[in-house]
Amino acid sequence: MSLFQVDPQNPFSGPHQNQPLVTDGAKIDNAEMSMIFIHGRGASAQSMMMFADEFEGDHIHYRAIQAKRHTWYPRSFMAPKEMNQPGINSGLQAIYDQISELNEGGIPTEKIILLGFSQGACLTTEFAARHPQRFGGIVGFSGGLIGEEVDPENYQGSLEQTPVFLGCSDRDPHIPQERVDLTEEVFEKLGANVTKKIYVGMAHTVNKDEIEYAQHIINNIG
Repeated sequence: MSLFQVDPQNPFSGPHQNQPLVTDGAKIDNAEMSMIFIHGRGASAQSMMMFADEFEGDHIHYRAIQAKRHTWYPRSFMAPKEMNQPGINSGLQAIYDQISELNEGGIPTEKIILLGFSQGACLTTEFAARHPQRFGGIVGFSGGLIGEEVDPENYQGSLEQTPVFLGCSDRDPHIPQERVDLTEEVFEKLGANVTKKIYVGMAHTVNKDEIEYAQHIINNIG
């Protein structure tokens, strides 16, 4: 099956293009690295900036993208992909556009961390798997690859030892652990350096241990 990949010469236009962007932290001209936040269903770019308060480092440029009507795609992330279009492709294009803008501002992709929660984590992991290269890091809080079925053979290329963190509850009501496990398998196949943590009895949330793992990724960007 062919997976949508952003085409720089023919950008996708959909509901999430031209949505508001929220920034914080160091100005892009003075930053040594950047983090792009991708929010969950019903949340907002502004609400994701709470993560900026959790991380240490005055050299980080933060930016958060916004989904139209606060939802990247309408159905469960495990529904057939065609039922969640054009939201998925539009969201992938939104991430690509921010990476491109940061690159143009002098921050290379290997110093950019993508961090998503819930629906945003699903979009984050899907983007990285479809566009494998060396990122600064990929952080998926309570999420996994999108689609009714996930075939690891559909994802080709190399993440070049990009550090990837996947954290989720063992009983998350929205994200089955089996999908997190399969996401780990795909990222390992793509040559990522994966850390997966499954937390017993945790709610659909983010805990301190997960924040510490993300901070570890930040600290190791040279």
